[in-house]
Amino acid sequence: MCYLTNHNAVKFVKKIFGDEDIKAVLQRLDRLTLDEARTTATQTLEVVHGLVQGMRVVMDGEQTHLACKSVVC
Repeated sequence: MCYLTNHNAVKFVKKIFGDEDIKAVLQRLDRLTLDEARTTATQTLEVVHGLVQGMRVVMDGEQTHLACKSVVC
């Protein structure tokens, strides 16, 4: 029963919008999905870069602090 309902719905949508409109919508959806993936990857790289920069600041601060202790600043 579910298959028939789905099949009828697809036929109905194709009849109203046409095959080309459906293809255009699916292509747009694919493009948006790809854009979202790229945006997510960019944001992830920005976060990782920020974390690495933060670690460098902390590590440099510790090295400076340790060097200062050995010299008795």
